Parts: sequence; C-alpha cells; structure tokens
Amino acid sequence: MHILGLSHFYYDSAAAIIRDGDIIAAAQEERFTRKKHDFSFPKNAVHFCLEEAKISIKDVDYISFYEKPFIKFERILETYLAYAPRGINSFIKAIPMWMKKKLWIRELIKKELGYDQAIIFPEHHEAHAASAFFPSPYKEAAILTMDGVGEWTTASFGVGCGNTISFNAEIKFPHSLGLLYSAFTYYTGFKVNSGEYKVMGLAPYGRPVYTEVIKDELIDLKEDGSFRLNMKYFNYCAGLTMTNEKFHNLFGGPPRKPESILTQRDMDLACSIQDVTEEAMLRMARHAHKVTGKEYLTLGGGVALNCVGNGRILRETPFKGVWVQPAAGDAGGALGAALFTWYQYLGNARNADDVHDYQKGSFLGPEYASDEIIKFLEAKNAPYVLLKDDEIPERIADLIASEKVIGWFEGRMEFGPRALGARSIIADARSAKMQELMNIKIKFRESFRPFAPSVLEEKASEYFDITSTSPYMLFVAPVAQSKRRRVDVSEEGLFGLARLYVSRSAIPAVTHVDHSARVQTICRRTNPVFYDMIKKFYEKYGCPVIINTSFNVRGEPIVESPEHAYTCFMRTNMDYLIMGNCLLEKQSQKPLDKDIDWLKTYELD
Repeated sequence: MHILGLSHFYYDSAAAIIRDGDIIAAAQEERFTRKKHDFSFPKNAVHFCLEEAKISIKDVDYISFYEKPFIKFERILETYLAYAPRGINSFIKAIPMWMKKKLWIRELIKKELGYDQAIIFPEHHEAHAASAFFPSPYKEAAILTMDGVGEWTTASFGVGCGNTISFNAEIKFPHSLGLLYSAFTYYTGFKVNSGEYKVMGLAPYGRPVYTEVIKDELIDLKEDGSFRLNMKYFNYCAGLTMTNEKFHNLFGGPPRKPESILTQRDMDLACSIQDVTEEAMLRMARHAHKVTGKEYLTLGGGVALNCVGNGRILRETPFKGVWVQPAAGDAGGALGAALFTWYQYLGNARNADDVHDYQKGSFLGPEYASDEIIKFLEAKNAPYVLLKDDEIPERIADLIASEKVIGWFEGRMEFGPRALGARSIIADARSAKMQELMNIKIKFRESFRPFAPSVLEEKASEYFDITSTSPYMLFVAPVAQSKRRRVDVSEEGLFGLARLYVSRSAIPAVTHVDHSARVQTICRRTNPVFYDMIKKFYEKYGCPVIINTSFNVRGEPIVESPEHAYTCFMRTNMDYLIMGNCLLEKQSQKPLDKDIDWLKTYELD
C-alpha cells in the first residue's frame, strides 16, 4: 500500500511517500523550484516521490493532507471578527487565497495530480505528533508538539503507544510560543518563519536583561508549561506585523530595520526571548513526563527546531531519551500525515526496538549516480579528477587539513532544514579563522552565525558534554571542559560581537561564544562515505570533528542537483567540490558567464 503525504500553502511545502509503513522518499518543494520556503503546491516533490517509489499516481491508495482547511479557515474568520474592524487590511489580503485555493484542497489535489481515490485530513498537530512518534525508536513515548499555530492548537502533549497517538492537553491560538518567538524575530529585524535561527544564534552574544519584562508583561507562564500571552502587545491577530506600538514602547523603540547594524540591545532581546522560550519548553517537557510517566520523549512542530532548548530538555528533564523529527516544521507535516494514515487511521502494526529510528538518517531525497554527474560536468566542459571510492576519504581529509573549504555532494539529499552530510559545505573545525571566512566569503551571511560540528559518534563524548547520539543536528551541547582553552580575563569582559574573535577551544570554528555547539554525531550505518572521510581525518590528523554547514548561500535553498551544486560552488569562494567520485578544483574552472551581479539576485533574509 502506498500513501502520499502533502503539506502546502503556508510554509515549506513538501511531499512524502510511504510503502506499507516504510518511508520511501520525502522532499521539500523549495529544493526543486529554488524558491526558499516555497509554499506552492509541491508538484515537483510529488513527482520525485512517485519516481523514487517507481509508481504512478494511480498506484497511490491514499493521499493525506497535513491539516483540516475548514477548521483553520474557521479560526481565521473568528479571529478577524473578534478584532474587527481593525483587521480589515489583513483580511482583504488573506481571504482571496482562501476562497480561490486553500478551502478547496481536496478538489485541488484531484485536479493537480489526476487523483480520484481517498484523501485523508488529520489535524495539523496530529500530523506533527505522528511525524515525531512513528519514525522514532520508541515503543512508547510522551509526545510534545509546539509551533506557531495549526488550526487552533499551538502546543500539545500526549502519548504514543504502539501504533496510536493520543493527546492529554493543548494550548490554543492566539497563545503561542512559536508566535511569541517570531514576534521577537520580527522586532530584531529578521524575517518571520526564516530568521528564528538567527535569533537563536545571536542570543549568546547578549544578556537576559529583558527576561523579567517578558515574563511580567508578555507571557503568564505556569509551572506546568501552560501559558497565556498578553495580546495587547501583539498585532498578528489582526494586522500585517507581529508587534504593535505598545510592544515597541515596552522595549524602547521601533523594530530594527533589516540589514542595519546589530546593537547590544538586539543581542539582549535575542538572549532574553531565548531564555524564556527554553524555560517554557522545559516546563512543558517536565509536565509531560509527570503526567504520562513515559521514559522517552518525542518532539515535533517548528519550535522543536530550537536545538538549544532541545539540548536542555535532554540534559535537565527525567526522560531517558529524546527524539526530534528532523523536519519538525511544516515540511515534516507531509510525512506525519502519511504515517498518521498508515498507523492511526488504518490501524496497521508498528515495530520499534527503543534503539534505532526509522527516519533512515533523513536521507530521503534525490540521489545522482556518478554517470549522471559525469555527463553534467562534461556538458559544462568542467575539469575534474575521477577518484576511486576508497580514495575519497583520504583525499578530502587532506584538503580539510590544509584549510580548504569543500562542497560535499554525496548520496540522497536530506529531508529537513539541516545539511547532514549529503549536501554540505565542510572545513577544518580546528581553524580559528574559519567561522568568519565561511560566513562572509562562502555563505554571504552575518558573521555571528555559528557553524555546527560533525563528529564521529564514538568520539562525541570526548569533545562535547553529550551522552546520547545526535544524528540530526538538533541538540546543542557544551564543549567538553578538556577541550576548552583558557580565555583571558580581559577577553571575557568583552560584549557583543567583539566576543566572536576569541578562540575558546581546540575546535574554535564550531564553538559558540557560550562554549556550546550544535552537534551532529555521525555513524557509518546511515552515512558510510561521510563517516569514512571524518574517520580518515581523525586517523591522520588526530581530530574526529569537522565543520558541517548547509550547501547553499544566503537566501537560497540547499542544493538538490549537480547543476545547483556546481553553480553554488562557482559563485562562492569554495576551494573544491566533490560530487560523487568527481573532484573539482576552483582554480581549474572557467568563470561563469554574466556572473558579476549574482549576489543582487538573492533575497536578503
């Protein structure tokens, strides 16, 4: 039986297909259209999924959409009515899309795909919960979902047991931890639904000087993690912005203009909202443990991409283990909808061993064979060296050790927002200059943004204070004391971005200013080529850690195809590109034509 899951028309459209409960393929539409966070109907992602499953749309038994459109529309209408006439401009902007497309999802799916069989509509947070629990290793687990908003629900917790999920409690719109965080994303000058990572990365440069103001004025946070927001400070119910004048007056001025200089105040705001968010996440998780009594926890929804909060849940709650859906946001809703239909709706049996998950490393996207890559490169007249399989690890390890920056394009593309060793840019974590160099000259993004380490799974505890695996780069952990460097007292007294240039550990390029790192542990079972390369780097140079960041530049989705990878490589200061068995050196390549104004085409998000 084949089930196709879909999510679209809000944020990060995606498709996923499962066969008899086994995840066959999943991908975000943005990777094919090259429109970051593309929300359009995922026709390219669907085409890929069907092709990967080697079936046509006629072979699909069920399609499952990740939310209930009519209930969501009910919430939108009720909200506008509650705030009328203040929300008239927002109403006029939103309603045409609902009347033309969003209300008629069933008919649209049938028309777009030529499909005439059953279509299932789980609720939004059911899809998140299903994406969190069903691929997890656990036979039984507590489930916690947190995001901006689905139909009405913004957070929920419950239990997964065997092939069923159930809910104990929920928080409803407009009270939303995700929207609270997005309000500060907007206020600090970043794009909502895109810049939240930047706020999280900026937070360690600041001080939590606004934490008490947020708790006193914006959020009434209870001990069990439930909360209510003081809506007089927010504009998202009726307006086209997240915050209003009362919010701005509370924090001493208007929102920061995008691309303007970051001030200490912006950093302190980021630190403060991150502090409050972590506290809310911890309280929710502890309460879920108390109520459910389960040993394990699974997380879904966009807030579950807050890997700093996830790390604290892992370290500071009674749960024995925590598993987070790698595509925890709306893209993962497509996978969750399909799994919900297979297990919950159809009642099929589920096997789990409490050890191995069923996400397949999240390597669920397209893959290109060596002959396809060679055909592309020869059509481009791009010089390359063809390596044997057993030559790749040592050759790349040597390049990393010589402080070269390398584009890494191997195997199936990742599903979710993180590059996990299939579509990555890699470099030497020991290099003190590498963070700034890669941010400014490779990624074309803000210098404060931290890079993540990929570390051999068996060596992770030597370099980081982490006792569990972290294959999906969704837990932040402290760098081990034994790997930290003594920081001069005068340097510790620095504030803001001045702290960026202090070398803090044996792996300074992946050590954030608070001595933390967003860790990815690498095992050979899910990513053998990447593992073998890092292991060779360790054997030759004594370090089992490298930099791993996504293969893209600012404003661009992660690369999907050889053409995307080659173009990105040529338009940046990367030194080498490895695609399959083909190694390209930048100095040997001819410049791309008409490329002078390339950066102007990228959205500054």
